[in-house]
Amino acid sequence: MSEHTHDHDHDHHTHELWPDGFWEQPPRLGTGLEGHGAVDDFNQGRKPGPIFVNRRAEGGFSGIQTFAKLPVCLTPEDLVAGEMDVAICGVPWDSTATGRTGTNHGPLAIRMCDYKGGYGRPHFELETHVDALEELNVCDYGDAPIKVGNTPATFEGIRKFIGTIVESDTIPIIMGGDHAITWPCATAVADHYGYGKVGIVHFDAHADTGADMPGSLASHGTPMRKLIESGAVPGKNFVQVGLRGYWPEQETLDWMDEQQMRTHFMAEIIHDGFDKVLQRAVDQALDQADHLYVSLDVDVTDPAFAPGTGTPEPGGLTSINVLTAVRRLAAEVGIVAMDVVEVSPPYDDRGQITSLLANRAIRETLTGIAMRRQGLTDPHYAHPYALGQGLDSQGNPRNQIFRDEK
Repeated sequence: MSEHTHDHDHDHHTHELWPDGFWEQPPRLGTGLEGHGAVDDFNQGRKPGPIFVNRRAEGGFSGIQTFAKLPVCLTPEDLVAGEMDVAICGVPWDSTATGRTGTNHGPLAIRMCDYKGGYGRPHFELETHVDALEELNVCDYGDAPIKVGNTPATFEGIRKFIGTIVESDTIPIIMGGDHAITWPCATAVADHYGYGKVGIVHFDAHADTGADMPGSLASHGTPMRKLIESGAVPGKNFVQVGLRGYWPEQETLDWMDEQQMRTHFMAEIIHDGFDKVLQRAVDQALDQADHLYVSLDVDVTDPAFAPGTGTPEPGGLTSINVLTAVRRLAAEVGIVAMDVVEVSPPYDDRGQITSLLANRAIRETLTGIAMRRQGLTDPHYAHPYALGQGLDSQGNPRNQIFRDEK
């Protein structure tokens, strides 16, 4: 390689060819919730409250596809009138993705992949014997407004939209969308609870702490840096789990260390086991901030379990790792918000396993929230019946009876 070629590649890699100011961005998103987009003239003048758009006990493949057949809330007033504990919503945005696109279809796919249904049917989680939809008031809040081709206006709209949920004392669970949406979503949560008071447990194959991405003023590779640089979520309030592959480079890793970010790579998980690393992450989440936001990028999971994503990285977590982790964080630590991002249906298999994983991650999180409300916060809680320790009416272990009959 000639000296000239080497210098050119180096300049391009560090973006020194771009003019001064090309990468400059505002330090933070806007303030206030005026014009939040959660109310339009279709919903003016009606009595506030949740709207049931399905008949009782309809299955997942019938009726109108809200998440888990939940009732719909379309305004902040609906959330307050319905005393909602959790609002599930979508952010169908992927214009800041650098890999394979299609994550704008993620919220739709997560809603539609489900065969179970929801309200009017049991939501009895067999490992814990907790029915989250019996314990909690949960709704589908629809999707955030999107301005196609306009990233700054869209992100400001997302921030306001999520802000209407947290300002209504409701926990938002957000279906993405590419991971760039965590910037406005977590900013909205920090606006409510206070800058520096929110911590993030971030499951991902990638750190998402890039300084910039070529050709984009925001990117799914930069949201965590945006949150740190704006002051919304300090670096010391981040716990990252599952990083692997070929990025970021040493310069970015050094910056992460300077920010006191706490990162658990797949190498650590392989060496020490997932349970030990999850315990470390939980301990760090408990000591880092007053309020916890969970950000789940489905590409933290091995592509064998989640092929439908824009930047797949082999060698990741299993489905059971992810489902166990989010339920435990919601139960043991407690959460104020969550996002599930990077589901790209065009790259999912015919069985929709990536969408199903995202759907179940949300359901397990709801179970964890309900467990915490019931005081079931033991790190390894499982109902005795699920462990084969259930008793029949005579006081005999059911598994012993089965063995005797065999």
